Amino acid sequence: MHSASSEPLYFRSGEQSLFGWLHLPLGEPRSNMGVVICKPFGQESVCAHRSIRAFAGVATAAGMPALRFDYLGTGDSADSDAACDQIEHWRRDVVAAVAELRRRTGVEGICLLGFRLGALLATLASREATADVLLLVAPVVSGRRYVRELRTMALAGAGMASASQSDRQAVAGGALEAGGYLLSAATVARLSQIEVAVAGERPAREVLIIDRDDLPAAAAWSEMLMRAGVSTQRVALPGFVKMMMTPPQFAQIPQSMVQKVGEWLRAYAGGTHSPVPADSQFDGAPPTLGNMELDLPGSTDGAPLRERPVAFGPDRMLFGIVTEPSAGERRRGGVVLLNSGADIHTGAGRMHVSIARRWARRGYVVLRMDLAGLGDSATRPGRADDEVYPPAAIEDMGAALEFMRSRYDVGEVTVAGLCSAAYHTLQGAIAGLAVDRLLMVNPNNLTWKEGMELGDLQLVDVVRDAGRERALSLQNLKRLLRGEIDVPMVGRIHLQRARVAVEALLRDAARKLHIRLPRDLGWQLQELVGRGVRVVFVFARGEPGLELLRIQGGSALSRLGDGFRVHIIDSADHTFTLSGPRARLEQVLTDELFAPRTCGSATAAGLTGTSL
Repeated sequence: MHSASSEPLYFRSGEQSLFGWLHLPLGEPRSNMGVVICKPFGQESVCAHRSIRAFAGVATAAGMPALRFDYLGTGDSADSDAACDQIEHWRRDVVAAVAELRRRTGVEGICLLGFRLGALLATLASREATADVLLLVAPVVSGRRYVRELRTMALAGAGMASASQSDRQAVAGGALEAGGYLLSAATVARLSQIEVAVAGERPAREVLIIDRDDLPAAAAWSEMLMRAGVSTQRVALPGFVKMMMTPPQFAQIPQSMVQKVGEWLRAYAGGTHSPVPADSQFDGAPPTLGNMELDLPGSTDGAPLRERPVAFGPDRMLFGIVTEPSAGERRRGGVVLLNSGADIHTGAGRMHVSIARRWARRGYVVLRMDLAGLGDSATRPGRADDEVYPPAAIEDMGAALEFMRSRYDVGEVTVAGLCSAAYHTLQGAIAGLAVDRLLMVNPNNLTWKEGMELGDLQLVDVVRDAGRERALSLQNLKRLLRGEIDVPMVGRIHLQRARVAVEALLRDAARKLHIRLPRDLGWQLQELVGRGVRVVFVFARGEPGLELLRIQGGSALSRLGDGFRVHIIDSADHTFTLSGPRARLEQVLTDELFAPRTCGSATAAGLTGTSL
C-alpha cells in the first residue's frame, strides 16, 4: 500500500508568512517533479478541502512531493491589507510556494495543480515559477465572468435585501463579499480585465485541463494553447458541483478527476524525467510540529503573538492551531474554538482566525481545532469522514481541554462554536467537562441522537418561521392550489408541532413537580449555571434555534439569572456571511468573553433583543 507523510509548515512570501502542508512519498524513489497545489477561493476551498487532500495523495502515490498552502489573507496564513490587489499577492504566493517546495525537497520540475481561481493563479504564476506542467481543474478563464458568478452568489446567499445600509455600501464601494470571503475593489478590478483565452501566452510546456462536464468553459482556451504549440489535453469530467458547490458535510471527492490526475502524474513520472539523485543536496528539511511558529502583530507593547500548529489527543490524531499572547501580555485563560458543521478549523468566513488573533492580543491562548474526521484531523477507525455530529466529539473536546491546561497552564477555559459546534459545546459541558464559559452561536439542534441523519432535524422545520404566517396563509393557500406544497409533509409538520407543544407543556409541569425527565434542557441549563458556568447563546434574528431553546428550556430559562445570556443580531444569516453582522457577532462574543462570571438575580435580564 502506498504510504506518505504530511507535515504542516510556514514559509515566506515576501515579508509575510504562509501556512501549508508538505506531503512526501515514503518508501519509493522520489521523482524529480514536485506538485504545488493552488486552492480555489473562499467557500469553494472549504467545500473542496478533503478533495484537495485526495489530490495531494495521488501526487505522493506517483512518487512526487506535493505542497498545498493558504494564500496571504486566507486560511491560516498571515493577514493581508484589505485594500490590496489580492490577485497579484496570490500570484506571488504561488511563486514562493514553488521556491519552497524546491528548497525543501530538491525537485527541479514543477507541476502546478490549480482549482478554479487557483487554476487562474497557477497560469498567471507559471512563467515566473518556471513551471513545466499545468494541471487545471475547472479553471477560471474569464475573470469578468467569474466576478459575475461571485456577485450572483453573494446576492442570493447573503440575503442582500435584509442587509444593513452600511453593509450594502461596503459592497457598493467595489469590494465583493461572496460566501463570507472578501475580494477587494482592486482585486475585482484586476479580475475583470483577465481573459486567458486571448492572452496569447504559453504558460507551460504541457497543460492538462479537466473541464466541468455540466458547464465547460475552457474549450476555446484549449484550442488557443494548441495553436500556440503547447502540448494540451482537455477532458470534461463529472464531479465539480459535488466537490466545490456542495456543503462540506455532503461534498464528495470527484473520483474520475482524481483518477485522471493520478494517471497523468504516474505516466509523467515514468517518462523521461529522472528521480532526484540520492546525493542531492538542498536547504532545509521536512518540518515537524514542534518547531514551527508564525509571528503576528501583537499587543500595544509591540511584542509579537505566536501561532503554531499542534497535534494532540489519542495518538496525536487531532490537529489545531494555537495563537498565544505576546510575552508581556497577562494571560487571562484559554479558548477552544470547534468546527462548525464540516468546515475546517478556520471557521465560517475565516472567523476563527480573526477571533483567535483578536483575543490573543488581549491575553487569551486560543486553540482552533478540527474534531476527528474533520479538516486536517485523522478519522477514527470505523467512522466516516466529515461527520457533523460524531459521537466522540465530547472525547475530542476533553482532549483539547486537557491539552490547553497541561501545555499552556491556563486556568479558566471557554469553549465556543457555531451551529453543530454550539451543540457539541453544550453537550460537552452537560457531560461534565471542566469548562468555565460556553459561547454558542446559532445551534440548529439541541437534541441530536446517534443514528440520526442531517435531514432528520425535524424540529428545525417545526419551529422555522415561528410567529410568522402559517400554512393556511393566503400565499401558502395559493401555493397549495397550484400543487407546490406537499400536503402529507405539511400534515406531518403540523402533527410534529403539536407533539412538540404538548411535550413542552409536560416538561414544564414535571419541573414544577420536581420530576426530572430524560434529556431535559431546562434542568441541564440550571445545573450548568449552578456550577458557575456562564452560558451564552447568540442567534441571528429569525434563526429557528432560538425557538428551540424557548420550547425545550421552558420556564426554567427565566430562573437562570445573569449566568445565562441570549443575544440577537439583526441582518445576519446562519453563518454570518456579511462582514457587518460578523463584526457585530465578534464584538458580542468578545464582550461576553471578558465579562465576569457572576450570577445575578433570577431574572430574564440576560436576554438582549427579544423575549423568551
